[in-house]
Amino acid sequence: MEEGGGVGLTLIRNSKGRPPKRNPRLALVLAGGAVSGGAFKVGGLKALNDFFVGRGVDDFDMYVGLSAGAVLAVPLAAGIEPDEMVRVLEGSSERFDQLRPIDFYSPNVGEFIARPAKFAYDLASYLPGVTYDFLRGLPTLPESLGGEARRFAKQPTYKNFETFVMRLIDHTAPKRRLPALTNHVPSGVFDNKPLERWMRRGLEKIDMPNDFRAFNRRRNRQLFLSACNLDTAERVIFGADENADVTISEAMQASTALPGFFRPARINGVDYVDGGIRNTANIDVAIEKGADLIVCYNPFRPFFNDTDAQAENGSPYFADGRYLSDRGLKVVLNQVMRTLLHSRLKLAMQRYLADDRFHGDIVLLEPQEREAEFFALNPLAFWKRAEAVEHGFRSVRQTIEQNFVELREVFASYGIEMSRQAAQDKADQAHEERGWTGRDEPAEGPSLRVVEN
Repeated sequence: MEEGGGVGLTLIRNSKGRPPKRNPRLALVLAGGAVSGGAFKVGGLKALNDFFVGRGVDDFDMYVGLSAGAVLAVPLAAGIEPDEMVRVLEGSSERFDQLRPIDFYSPNVGEFIARPAKFAYDLASYLPGVTYDFLRGLPTLPESLGGEARRFAKQPTYKNFETFVMRLIDHTAPKRRLPALTNHVPSGVFDNKPLERWMRRGLEKIDMPNDFRAFNRRRNRQLFLSACNLDTAERVIFGADENADVTISEAMQASTALPGFFRPARINGVDYVDGGIRNTANIDVAIEKGADLIVCYNPFRPFFNDTDAQAENGSPYFADGRYLSDRGLKVVLNQVMRTLLHSRLKLAMQRYLADDRFHGDIVLLEPQEREAEFFALNPLAFWKRAEAVEHGFRSVRQTIEQNFVELREVFASYGIEMSRQAAQDKADQAHEERGWTGRDEPAEGPSLRVVEN
């Protein structure tokens, strides 16, 4: 499975040579991406949806989401189309409440008060406790050290002296541990419980059940969200025929609990963290649940900063210098995180290609490797969401335009018609309504990778 520079679209064709199914099952798998990555996906989903005729991405059979993808999967499965989700981010939607900064940046006040107070109390009680333990052990000191003391008196060697000293230290050393500051640091800067309340209000507003089984019966759509159990490090799948003991909004909260940024989401006595800790995307869930065509959208991939090539053609460097590290630790960590996530996804795609049980197709959408503007966006910058939506829209629209013939063939085999004219009309409307500038032209260079089994 080889990759060329700039690739933004991967097709895995396991259905070649097989007759099409009568009622194929379509799945949308959404990876993480934090705020800017989530907004990037919203823009990209709108671009993809604009090309479809008669059926949209809000009318698939199955939705699988993790982290930011979980935030999007729920309303999509509930029938909220991408155009409406753009309006949700803008605050102009009448169907779903706007996601506010306080819903995302809600300080973890409880732990920031309780944990330092507990540390101060433990530290204040440490010295009196140690003193008490020492005084209580003094009466038994002669008996405890008698044997080593007599041995050293008879044979004053270094070995006997060391044995005597170690015995003395063992008897008099504090048995209590000094309170560790690291054990009292809050488990996250923010609390994503308000994010759960936002999703709960949204489902109530559109009159959708906040229960996986009831949701499945109402919509006849399968919805799966994933998280990681912090104490066991195991992946947890929430869904109507999986773990349905939590509400949909609570499952979304568990899936989005990004370690360090959010405190772990404790739900029904279990601590959960971001689903991306275990998997970059849960394509395997869609396969196991019987999907025939899987559209996966991963907004995070490493930036291709080919310094030698850029030095030859004179093009500007992303980092205003020859290396990404010239921009400091933030850019380094950004690149490393994206590399880890993308590498895991590439390995998973290789497994799906070799899986004899899966006879369907996978369409993997990603940013292109040289999308410097999107790479430069802070993943946690809430105020950059409108910019990320536009980047996502342009990225996916350009990729589809460049590979329209191949994609039209894939989707047509599953009963979905695509139209360039319909997409152009909707793109013109979006430019007019939102003031987007520039032209949505196909990007130069390769953007398609096709792998057939």
